[in-house]
Amino acid sequence: MILIADSGGSKIDWRFIQNDGSIGQANTPGFNPYYQPIEDLKKNVQEVLLPKINQQQGDVSKIFFYGAGVSSVKNQLTIKSAFLEFFPEAQIEIGWDLLAAARALCGHEAGIACIMGTGSNSCLYDGTAIVDNVANLGWILADEGSGAHLGRQFLVDYLRNKLPKTLAAQFHERFPLTREEFLEKVYQQERPSAFLASFTKFLFQHLKESYCYDLVYRSFSEFYENNVMQYKNYQDLKVHFTGSIAFYFSDVLRQVANDKGITVKNILEGPIAGLTLYHQNESN
Repeated sequence: MILIADSGGSKIDWRFIQNDGSIGQANTPGFNPYYQPIEDLKKNVQEVLLPKINQQQGDVSKIFFYGAGVSSVKNQLTIKSAFLEFFPEAQIEIGWDLLAAARALCGHEAGIACIMGTGSNSCLYDGTAIVDNVANLGWILADEGSGAHLGRQFLVDYLRNKLPKTLAAQFHERFPLTREEFLEKVYQQERPSAFLASFTKFLFQHLKESYCYDLVYRSFSEFYENNVMQYKNYQDLKVHFTGSIAFYFSDVLRQVANDKGITVKNILEGPIAGLTLYHQNESN
């Protein structure tokens, strides 16, 4: 049996590929080694994953674990050691979320793979490995095109009374917070990027408003200029996306790309289906 995991901040999507090609699945709480102890992952494996695997009635021979926060060798070894406690005979590969995106979106073709969810990132993929990556600077310094970036720009304009009055009134009805309460959630509470990204649902629902459309357009334009267009020969490559923001705002994302002469192909809400297909083909 092949075990595949796509680990995000909120959940981990698991897939089990049996020798006969059948596929099982499970979900556990998210895990990021920068913010959580390895015991959290072990608990998920022991309490949720092992019972599911036992139902599949097969031995785990290979494990592919992809996630945020696993690009460092230290974190990779920590996660690998945790899996070896449960699956001592398995071959284990730990990869970062960008590799998951590249394999899911591009398969074995060269291209530019992008993540556009709460955060954003991109890479140049040669069909086998990631060969270039524009520095990911996080939501405070960059993260153009992400949910956090969209939400931050929107909140700034709201707090500075720069929104159209009707739109501002509708937003206040949805989020009846004072300026001080907004700032407390951003500067003093946990996961401020997720809080900012929560405003994107409102943006999507009001996308026909010129202010909302223009805000999203500008943010996506900055993403292309500061990420995609930094890669050599980007005009000759297909650009692919995974993530909730790319998926739900795909019409705007494709329009901006068209205006800049960029070819966008695949846009997936999440990479797990593409990863499953990738590893199915690899095992055949």
